[in-house]
Amino acid sequence: MNVKQVLNGFGAGLTGLGLATASFAQDNIQGLETIGKPVDKLMGWQPAVTEVAHDIHWYDNLLLILITVISLFVTALLLWCVYRYNAKRNPVPATFTHNTKIEIAWTLIPVLILLAIIPFSLNLLFKQMEIPEADITIKATGNQWYWTHEYVDHGFGFDSYMLDRGDLAEYGYAADEYLLATDTALVIPVNKTIVVQVTGADVIHAWTIPAFGVKQDAVPGRLAELWFNVEKEGVYFGQCSELCGKDHTYMPITVKVVSQEVYEAWLDGAIKEYAGTPRLVKLASK
Repeated sequence: MNVKQVLNGFGAGLTGLGLATASFAQDNIQGLETIGKPVDKLMGWQPAVTEVAHDIHWYDNLLLILITVISLFVTALLLWCVYRYNAKRNPVPATFTHNTKIEIAWTLIPVLILLAIIPFSLNLLFKQMEIPEADITIKATGNQWYWTHEYVDHGFGFDSYMLDRGDLAEYGYAADEYLLATDTALVIPVNKTIVVQVTGADVIHAWTIPAFGVKQDAVPGRLAELWFNVEKEGVYFGQCSELCGKDHTYMPITVKVVSQEVYEAWLDGAIKEYAGTPRLVKLASK
């Protein structure tokens, strides 16, 4: 009997504490398009579905164009030097040791290029690090080797374990989503600001969803934050991206982005299942 089976056996008891290992409420969320996952034999980014991810892709394309131009220019200079200054064309070598103007140019031009791209980099960094007011706050805790997700506004949470290959179809996942899909997924509404508080319970992990453009180390004893606002409904996958031990490969993250109506229905079911704080009670207490 493995750890997952043991914890599932205690699932009924844990729900009384507001924390469980499997969510039957998620069975009702089906038919979503799978958007954020790696695809065999393809290169490049996963589809961007947040403002930050769009900006990351744009900046990456800018740098790709810039470095391509620089590489072609340097290659052309090398080929010119091979052609123009080979021993056949120049049997008598030149005797000068340097050229002050050229040395100034090849120092200043790279500095100017770097200065030109710094503002774009800083703007992107500030956008990532300046956390807006949250519509929903979730706490993600990395464990060896699974994630615990807590909906802090409603006082409940659950553990997310990677699904075995034989369980994928039962949970509505495709065969090629093995190593990506979990038994419980984060469920969030589309077009809402989500703030995720990230920490670790034992060693350093990292909470990463490529399609959202987010990655944050989960450090024990520290609470970091990231944010995203997803613009398209669907299923998105991420993985722990910090080497954390022998089963590092087996702690993926699954996020289901749904409409506000579906989210509210799921939330009510999850609150009931996990003994969380009902939405009406929360609103009335404000």
